[in-house]
Amino acid sequence: MSILEKLKKNSTIKESSILSKSKFFTEKDMIPTDVPMINVALSGRLDGGLTPGLTMWAGPSKHFKTAFSLLMAKSYMDKYPDAVLLFYDSEFGTPVKYFETFQIDMERVLHTPLTDIEQLKFDIMQQLQEVNRGDKLIIVLDSIGNLASKKEVEDALEGKSVADMSRAKQVKSLFRMVTPHLNLKDIPMVVVNHTYKEIGMFPKDIVGGGTGSYYSADNIYILGRQQEKDGTEIVGYNFIINVEKSRYVKEKAKIPIAVSFEGGIQKYSGLIDIAIEGNFISKPSPGWYAKIDRKTGEIGDRVRFDQTQTDEFWKDLINDDDFKEYVKKKYEIAYSSIMGEDTESPTIETEDEEV
Repeated sequence: MSILEKLKKNSTIKESSILSKSKFFTEKDMIPTDVPMINVALSGRLDGGLTPGLTMWAGPSKHFKTAFSLLMAKSYMDKYPDAVLLFYDSEFGTPVKYFETFQIDMERVLHTPLTDIEQLKFDIMQQLQEVNRGDKLIIVLDSIGNLASKKEVEDALEGKSVADMSRAKQVKSLFRMVTPHLNLKDIPMVVVNHTYKEIGMFPKDIVGGGTGSYYSADNIYILGRQQEKDGTEIVGYNFIINVEKSRYVKEKAKIPIAVSFEGGIQKYSGLIDIAIEGNFISKPSPGWYAKIDRKTGEIGDRVRFDQTQTDEFWKDLINDDDFKEYVKKKYEIAYSSIMGEDTESPTIETEDEEV
């Protein structure tokens, strides 16, 4: 018996296995959404998607954080007809219409209202203890930024107006306990968080919750937006998904997504500029677009922008191996380069906490 086999046999942890045969490394689930550039944000690939572990959407109020989270939940539930959604709600601001818009079967959703962090910590650990690897579950927390600590609530009831220095500790404790279960049991968890502007000459967006959520999350996205107007009327928003942290996507990558008030998340938003940059689509004149035949170099029929936002326009290009590879090289982390030159460690911006 080799030393490796002896170590495996003597391990007190039943999940121990030889790395090449480990299901925790070789059997990673990946859930594609209907929006290609969301898949790119999640995995660096057009045909990628959501993976198990902790994913966080952060941003100011009214930045569609809940909408992006429910899109991911819907994609997971579509792939697995027996999957359920555990929806932790601390904001009580998600209307039923949101779930109806994403066509989420509410009979497959367990809605759990929350008032404090300790309540969440105890409940989610109880739930995760009862779940086995292979059970199809996705968890959404909306939001961690709105949850008070138990001490904060008790101080208010006693008429005390003091800063609670224990909240960040509780958040760190929560994610420290939850994260291993998510990965061991192949469960995706999507967390909505808030950002705050740092006070100073050059204000930065700071993710709420201290370093606990920051260190535990596999993926963190900070949302920025600009108004989309038709004349003077606001008709939607152009979002930028800023990749703050990711196991798959290059740090600080910026991924555009458009949302209209009439049509919701625009399925093919963000693709046209990448395709032009990669010489897959031509813009022969302002407002006109045409596909380029990569073999002959010939330019196809010209169409207006609205006509580029259809399944018919993208169905061939979205499955084109060259285009997929181009997007992958632009956004995905190249692990073969990890042993290359050292790079400076990023500065993590979070709100102050007591360690």
